[in-house]
Amino acid sequence: MLQPKKTKFRRQQKGKMKGNTKRGAELAFGSFGLKSLDESWITSRQIEAARQAITRRMKREGQLWIRIFPDKPVTKKPAEVRMGKGKGAPEYFVARVSPGRILFEAEGVTHETAKEAMRLGAQKLPVITKFIVRRDFVFD
Repeated sequence: MLQPKKTKFRRQQKGKMKGNTKRGAELAFGSFGLKSLDESWITSRQIEAARQAITRRMKREGQLWIRIFPDKPVTKKPAEVRMGKGKGAPEYFVARVSPGRILFEAEGVTHETAKEAMRLGAQKLPVITKFIVRRDFVFD
């Protein structure tokens, strides 16, 4: 699973997610992409599950790029612990995703294969997504 090798601080505040994405909204590597239409935290487990689903459907043909990285630690206190006594220990990492963000990109497969693969991958994610194609892509 994806997680940072090292972070400056172990714990982070929740923060706010408002507005559309500022970067990562255009296809940069592949001809096909999966774009987020709403905001959410996506865990490293969900990213890995989606990656596996997409790769299996593409039968390891072509290439797949993951355009998000889980770098935000989410803390959790153990079950049945009283209030107070500080913030909990980091449990898992999430990627913040805003509307417009490209999540995955693919190249080297047919349009139908890419569309089906991205559909299967999107089922593993907690956001509403849209399949997008590069403007200059030529359909055979």
